[in-house]
Amino acid sequence: MTAPVFVVDSLGPADLTAGEYVLDGPEGRHAVSVKRLRAGEDVVLTDGRGHWAEGVVKAAEGKDRLVVMDLETVQEEPPEQPRITVVQALPKGDRGELAVETMTEVGVDAIVPWAASRCITQWKGERGLKALGKWRATAREAGKQSRRVRFPDVADAATSKQVAALVAAADFAAVLHESGDEPLAAAELPAAGDIALVVGPEGGVSPEELALFAEAGARPYRLGRSVLRTSTAGTAATAALLTRTGRWS
Repeated sequence: MTAPVFVVDSLGPADLTAGEYVLDGPEGRHAVSVKRLRAGEDVVLTDGRGHWAEGVVKAAEGKDRLVVMDLETVQEEPPEQPRITVVQALPKGDRGELAVETMTEVGVDAIVPWAASRCITQWKGERGLKALGKWRATAREAGKQSRRVRFPDVADAATSKQVAALVAAADFAAVLHESGDEPLAAAELPAAGDIALVVGPEGGVSPEELALFAEAGARPYRLGRSVLRTSTAGTAATAALLTRTGRWS
């Protein structure tokens, strides 16, 4: 996509009137007041679930209303294969949003927040719901910024046992860990199906968690000689796999 992307609730026939769509609310305000789009400029509308349509700005009205025309064909981008899910241990501070942002930009398909045993940050009650909402909002905004039309799913926070179940169902699963004898760049990958990457917290993956994931079928792999922060390891690993799977070819 080369035109700026804006998110809408849906792109069904009932949402279009004579091939036109009125973009209002926060997205309309961003288009008119921030991006300052004017008549004749190209835009892309998407529901973030793979449906999208190209259009042309007909008019900018007021501060938050953009009329888009020539939206005759709604297309659907199929899910990428293989599908990459990153299980991200909860980092400290705002590093969680940084991880979500950069993983979205490189092309990850799903993100699972993980309450690892050595996580300093804990998502509980209203605080946890607020943090999860920030992750999901970050994925949405990063999806728009990187001009994707299928945004990554951000799941509810998972326990180690739930992560083990996800790993067991994957076609390939790896735990990023310094104990790995094999680099991730040399792993044999499936051409389709599900790939799961587990990224530990600042304190590392515990021996008990490593054993649990190994029993579920996930081997430890290393990225390289240096040790990356938890907020950057998932992005680097995803980029390495996207290159090798052909998704970046």
